[in-house]
Amino acid sequence: MPMEHTCAALMAVLFVSGEAVEKRQLAEILGIQESALSKPLTELEAFLEEQKSPLELLYLENCVQLAVRREYYSYLVRMSHSRESQSLSAAALEVLAVIAYNQPVTRSFVEQVRGVNSNSILAGLCDRGLIEEAGRLELPGRPIAYRTTERFLRSFSLSSLADLPAVPQVSQEDTQEPQQVLSGFQE
Repeated sequence: MPMEHTCAALMAVLFVSGEAVEKRQLAEILGIQESALSKPLTELEAFLEEQKSPLELLYLENCVQLAVRREYYSYLVRMSHSRESQSLSAAALEVLAVIAYNQPVTRSFVEQVRGVNSNSILAGLCDRGLIEEAGRLELPGRPIAYRTTERFLRSFSLSSLADLPAVPQVSQEDTQEPQQVLSGFQE
């Protein structure tokens, strides 16, 4: 059975949302009356059933969500465990160290220390639950501040941040060396 355009659009909206969406909002997005929403919802349910799809519609009060059927949960659990067991890249470890030793810090602080864009690394560390938003700073643009989580402590076998290794002290000679190199550079 071919899927009607409105039904296909409904599926796309629910898929991209990843969360429950109010029926009122779905109708608005699809450009139809809320009373007309039952037809594409019924059609989508029938399509998913007919295709033996691992997806189903969940109805939560006045909201609808596209979700994985219960019989496939064990695969999702295995996937989440395999993601957790993946090791962190050197760049991710570097970002974690900057945050752990200086928290709470903003994205711009991390990027200033590292010298490169760190958006995707911060997002990945948030997804893994190693860092979290610690609020917003009272500065222009109200930037988000990040901090490490309990999961970070558990992952690195730390009881608290006080258990982090001490940061090596940089001597006066070490800090002048880059200046000497730069002073010899001519444009």
